Amino acid sequence: MRAAVMGSPIGHSLSPFLHRAAYRAMRLDGWSYEAIECDEARLPEVIGGMGQEWAGLSLTMPLKRAVLPLLDTVAPLAVEVGGANTVIFHDGARHGENTDVYGITQALAEAGVRPTSALVLGGGATAASALAALRELGLGAVTLAVRDPARAGETAQVAERLGVALRVETLDKLDALLDVDLVISTLPGEAGDRFAARLAGVPALFDVVYAPWPTRAASAVEQAGGRVVSGFSMLLHQAVKQVELMTGRTDVPVEDMRAAGEEELRRRAG
Repeated sequence: MRAAVMGSPIGHSLSPFLHRAAYRAMRLDGWSYEAIECDEARLPEVIGGMGQEWAGLSLTMPLKRAVLPLLDTVAPLAVEVGGANTVIFHDGARHGENTDVYGITQALAEAGVRPTSALVLGGGATAASALAALRELGLGAVTLAVRDPARAGETAQVAERLGVALRVETLDKLDALLDVDLVISTLPGEAGDRFAARLAGVPALFDVVYAPWPTRAASAVEQAGGRVVSGFSMLLHQAVKQVELMTGRTDVPVEDMRAAGEEELRRRAG
């Protein structure tokens, strides 16, 4: 069986290392997992040409929203979030799932972070998944800080579908928004780094960046005594759920996958 991660750019993806490690440990000798460069324009052609030998796809940006019209069925959570990062092929049909939300909730649980209030930085697809994860953790209201509120419209619609009361503020007001248990930064590394000193006093930071790690923001929070969760933990756990969905098995070797991902990150850093 074949599986792959698709997006653009895709060369940096850790997903092949995680999934292949799972296949080895699970002795799925006939399974392969590759990385496919694919943008929104090529997506219909590429996904339309996949036959019975395909088990599933992992999707990264910019395909999570673009894939929805190409699917036969979509899980309710993926509909609410407005994006599917996973496609399962079964009996000639394409089914969409969102495992990013699971990845976030598992990453926070693994770190012992149980927020009662949260601030999300950034307004893209990952921020939408963060809102869904926070809802699953029991939060009914979340603050979103973005550079331009006019560009947070889709995320605001997600919050409405989720039943989460969303307060949208601008990043230049960050200092007044930090009285929370948890900050989730969905900003790219360099964009998040400029807020490092201001974030230093928060109790916990979940930074979705995983390379290079630690980010300046993560270092500032950790040095001040706060808890820090890396984007690698989210990536790992969402991949675990993807392997479950694609293979139909629940004996997914989390630690083998973690070790493979960490080894590759060390190789890249060194």
